[in-house]
Amino acid sequence: MAFEYQEDHIRNSRGTLLFTCRWLPLISSPKALVFLCHGYGMECSGFMRECGTRLAAAGYAVFGIDYEGHGRSKGARCYIKKFENIVNDCSNFFKTICAQEEYRDKSRFLYGESMGGAVALLLHKKDPSFWNGAVLVAPMCKISEKVKPHPVVVNILTKMEEIIPKWKIVPTKDVIDSAFKDPIKREVIRNNKLIYQDKPRLKTALEMLRTSISLEDGLNEVILPFFVLHGEADIVTDPEVSKALYEKASSKDKTIKLYPGMWHGLTSGEPDENIEIVFADITAWLDKRCNAVTFEQILRPSNQGFEKFDNVMVSMAATSGRTQSNGTYLCGLKRPRTQRRSAM
Repeated sequence: MAFEYQEDHIRNSRGTLLFTCRWLPLISSPKALVFLCHGYGMECSGFMRECGTRLAAAGYAVFGIDYEGHGRSKGARCYIKKFENIVNDCSNFFKTICAQEEYRDKSRFLYGESMGGAVALLLHKKDPSFWNGAVLVAPMCKISEKVKPHPVVVNILTKMEEIIPKWKIVPTKDVIDSAFKDPIKREVIRNNKLIYQDKPRLKTALEMLRTSISLEDGLNEVILPFFVLHGEADIVTDPEVSKALYEKASSKDKTIKLYPGMWHGLTSGEPDENIEIVFADITAWLDKRCNAVTFEQILRPSNQGFEKFDNVMVSMAATSGRTQSNGTYLCGLKRPRTQRRSAM
């Protein structure tokens, strides 16, 4: 199915210029709306292009926004002063789209990858009845019990955050090597200059930590339909995180699928045949739920926060028994992979 790609800019409530993009199917009316929430350090127009094009080709209108300081948006690079700023920016932009005449009767779905999974869950928490569902790919929504940062360490860093908030002080190695299996795709991602590849800033890391802890404490408050996907060989975010979300969420319609041998980058870093499998699962899940919009949601007014500027299925594979690093986790993130495993 043919589609059209568009770019635009908006200004958020703090006056920062943010980049937005959309993939629109060239048909009379899209099946539903899908709103992209990208991961930490990532962006929509390049890194998430595959997602946008595949879902648009499947008949969905897809909308993305680069968070402040990310991708082609303005702001200090990958500096998250308040995580709620990201959530509010996404909420305002997404609801502006939903309020447009041609989209008011459409179901609306959130799509979050990694840290974007946390953004999607917080958008749901902000307005629990607004969204019709969410696709959560290797989401950051809980810290592994095995490697939670010691409270003393967190306390020391917290005392420093207002003094040196933007310091690139958090030790980390190259996550790209650990997240994306296919070597060719990995190099394409590494050469994407819009992707942040430096050390996390102090306040950014603490905001992600607090967000993960907050989400972990409220997983039972999740009530929207969701499909959570995770690679069993993921050592960037722990598959146990997705299992906890599935087990604790109060949603009546919830689906989990773990993919044996696959890494963190399910939709962008796996061999082509694996990516085909993942997107087939995503579109099949959406197709079954894309007409679930309610009359109450159609009549609900939309928040305006921007100035325009230019039946449950569970599929859980057996544990793969891979070897992994026992390094430090921060907000669900682990140290890079110490061993390589193939997909098969």
